[in-house]
Amino acid sequence: MFSGKHHDTGCNVQVAATLAGELLAVAAPIPGARHDAHAWWQSGLAETFTDPDTVGDLGYIGCGMLTARRKPPGQDRPARDRTFNQSIGKVRSAVERAIAHLKDWKILATRYRGPLRQPRPLP
Repeated sequence: MFSGKHHDTGCNVQVAATLAGELLAVAAPIPGARHDAHAWWQSGLAETFTDPDTVGDLGYIGCGMLTARRKPPGQDRPARDRTFNQSIGKVRSAVERAIAHLKDWKILATRYRGPLRQPRPLP
């Protein structure tokens, strides 16, 4: 997962937030191009958040979360699925705002440029 534009590698970070938009947990980054479901299991958050009412996006289908419903292949989405997906989207909007707020933090928005093998000096 190397970005030619930014000349840097990426990672997948799992974030858990309340429906009010408050951060609950931020897991350690999973290096490389990993699917959200894989990163969810590797992060250890799956063992922490076992409530069946945990809500996730379509990347978490099969993880035991409440997710939106996919459109059936070659068919129109039924009206009940559209209504259900809208209700899931309204619930998840607060969580997405919490993730956006987390990305605004300068310490997380910039990468560490020092040597990784040495301890970072305190200011």
